[in-house]
Amino acid sequence: MNQINISYYKKNGVAFILGSYKNQLCLIDSLERKNKTTLYNRLKKHLKAEFVECEDEVLQQTAKELDEYFKGLRRAFSMPLLLVGSPFQKSVWEALLKIPYGETSSYKQQAQMIGNEKAVRAVANANGANAIGIIVPCHRIIGSDGSLTGYAGGLELKQRLLRLEGGI
Repeated sequence: MNQINISYYKKNGVAFILGSYKNQLCLIDSLERKNKTTLYNRLKKHLKAEFVECEDEVLQQTAKELDEYFKGLRRAFSMPLLLVGSPFQKSVWEALLKIPYGETSSYKQQAQMIGNEKAVRAVANANGANAIGIIVPCHRIIGSDGSLTGYAGGLELKQRLLRLEGGI
């Protein structure tokens, strides 16, 4: 059986589970997420793997870069990413990666970025299924009216991340 190496990041006032698969980061998720079992089961099923608590270079590098990010010293991350989802979900997450640090966008703008402006609700659902929070920056998506909208890690964390980046 394949394994997804996992470790826990509990610093800087946040608590995340980190996961890597074959030297690629596949998971940064808030331990506060309500439907985390659904996300974890999707990863396990797609990768035909089980979670094993085990440090590796990717997880150590991720923790180091998260430390730098929360100190305001890092705006971009360097580890290789493994996006696990449908082709549509991957297109949505790849669009998120194009939203610059310190900027925000809306679900509608994100739908336009992927060439499907009528797919606003589907884009929102795909953002909610994002397994690599912070690095795949779904926190940068806000309502068209400028309001903070749903975030798997909670609106308080979303607001904190946007403040850190200067997006609000």
